[in-house]
Amino acid sequence: MRHFIAIAILLGCCATGVRAQGNYEVQVYGSDLVPKGATMVEIHSNFTAVGSPGGDGVLPTNRAEHETLEITRGLSQWFECGLYQFTSIQPDGSWHWVGTHIRPRVAIPESYHLPVGLSLSMEIGYQRPEFSPDTWTMELRPIIDKKIGKLYMSFNPTFDRSFHGPGVNEGFAFSPNLKVSYDVVKRAALGLEYYGSYGRWYDWDPLRDTEQQFIPAIDLDLGKRWEFNFGVGVGVTQATDHLLIKAILGYRFGGPTD
Repeated sequence: MRHFIAIAILLGCCATGVRAQGNYEVQVYGSDLVPKGATMVEIHSNFTAVGSPGGDGVLPTNRAEHETLEITRGLSQWFECGLYQFTSIQPDGSWHWVGTHIRPRVAIPESYHLPVGLSLSMEIGYQRPEFSPDTWTMELRPIIDKKIGKLYMSFNPTFDRSFHGPGVNEGFAFSPNLKVSYDVVKRAALGLEYYGSYGRWYDWDPLRDTEQQFIPAIDLDLGKRWEFNFGVGVGVTQATDHLLIKAILGYRFGGPTD
């Protein structure tokens, strides 16, 4: 356990990037799965208050609202599968379909009583070139988390790559995510989330060209079937969108009764 805490602190201190999330689904994953037979429906609402002006055929993120529908089905105690539909509302009010991703995920069940939660997510899909020049991408996301009393920690050492577009020859990029939160009252936890992208996993970019974003956030317990997360993020390098407001609202249908 001491090694896990040390790794989390180190990454929080030397963090440098956010390329992987793209302001559509800004979330540090926990290791738990949607229960077998249940379906979780989530809406991710992300507004980039200060962002990129766009260019070279790519639409701006500045003043754009991104709405993402995520539907995840629990298929066994080991396995779930999620589907994303990404959309963008541009500053002129026009609403665009951005792309679709699919995300299978496996996890070690709690019944194995490991000292930490472990799961592995793989996300693959398409996004239109006016939103990302890399149109086909894949993400591998190991997930390690731990709850100690009122303290919760999750670390996602993510690797992502392009299969079509200018980044195809770059191979895998290292994009770590980190979350630390504390239960301040029975139904509310305050925390800090970090999203980074360092460039190629074996040859990190110069600091100014990496992306790093820190998001103070709150998680509210609205009942066993609900989830709610809200945060305001600040990008601290020139390559990062500088101000992001994000919210996640989810509801679980079916599965275990409350």
